[in-house]
Amino acid sequence: MAINEPDQSVWNRFWDKKNDLSKVYPSSPSVAETIRSHFNLEGMKILEVGAGTGRDSASFASLGAEVYVLDFAESSLKIVDSLRKSDEVVAKNLQLIRGDAFKSPFPDGTFDLVFHQGLAEHFLKPQGLLKENFRILKPGGHCLCDVPQTVHPYTIMKHILIAFDKWFAGWETQFTMPALKRLMSECGFECVYAYGDWMRPNLYYRVLREICMKFKINLPKYPFEGSTYQKWKDALLDSLRDKPLAHWTQLSIGVLGRKPL
Repeated sequence: MAINEPDQSVWNRFWDKKNDLSKVYPSSPSVAETIRSHFNLEGMKILEVGAGTGRDSASFASLGAEVYVLDFAESSLKIVDSLRKSDEVVAKNLQLIRGDAFKSPFPDGTFDLVFHQGLAEHFLKPQGLLKENFRILKPGGHCLCDVPQTVHPYTIMKHILIAFDKWFAGWETQFTMPALKRLMSECGFECVYAYGDWMRPNLYYRVLREICMKFKINLPKYPFEGSTYQKWKDALLDSLRDKPLAHWTQLSIGVLGRKPL
């Protein structure tokens, strides 16, 4: 089967359908939590590549970081712009740029932190993306790369849909933690932290919710939201975030890499 990386039109169609953020699941909480726990965000210069809804970038901007969002899909940038318009501090600190992640319009050594989630897996050769991330980072700066993990039912479902040309992005790959660390190292990064997360809520509930929406049945975004059960479950999942054995069962995994001084 020919591998067709998703182009700009694919992402514009995808994000055109996601204007109502109340119905769109946010990125894994582990992405923002990893960044908040490792850095004092105030005054940092941050770039999110392939931002999607940009909610993590908006939250960092609200905490005083100078944040840039780079995406080549106009539909995505329109969603992020709506977040800017709703908050004066975010509007001041968050800048939107339409461009190519492999040829970003920034000088060498521009940023303290570059991060992306759900991006590297869409490229046959993601090394080009990460090497560009490396170029625009300051010496000692960091890159966080978050991708789907291989050993998960999501991978099976995804590849069945890809085989029938029904996957929303056309094509997508996945990584084990050793493979992701190796990729980061090949692109020059020192791996300083690794984490993973399970889908919240789980895959089966999300699939059921999507099916129900097609029949005009709206299930709650989060079952048991605010309950003691959900709080206990989230606390348990959070405690396993950086445990190596758990990385073989989690849906998404991420590595925080450092550009040497």
